[in-house]
Amino acid sequence: MNRTYARIYAVVKRIPKGRVATYGQVAVLARMPRRARQVGYALSALTDQSDIPWHRVVNAKGEISRRKNPIYEDIQRALLKTEKVRFDTAGRINLARFGWQAAASAPKRF
Repeated sequence: MNRTYARIYAVVKRIPKGRVATYGQVAVLARMPRRARQVGYALSALTDQSDIPWHRVVNAKGEISRRKNPIYEDIQRALLKTEKVRFDTAGRINLARFGWQAAASAPKRF
């Protein structure tokens, strides 16, 4: 695994159950500002057997991002719902309510 992906995965592992983070937020916390797309690439490289909670990462609008295989959108929504994350009628998550405040967690060194 390359070091960039390892930093991204370390941040995503810190997102607690019932909370979400945006791709951009993960990028900043992984010391890669303005590289939200790289976070998406790293998460899409995960295998189905991975223990990384990829489902807790959403776009800046609080939406589940589209994927080539839409089944993963359904899986992500179901996983978040099991963690009591709520969606509004437009399919968005209220980031003020369910967003992860990383400042409350001590930063990890990479």
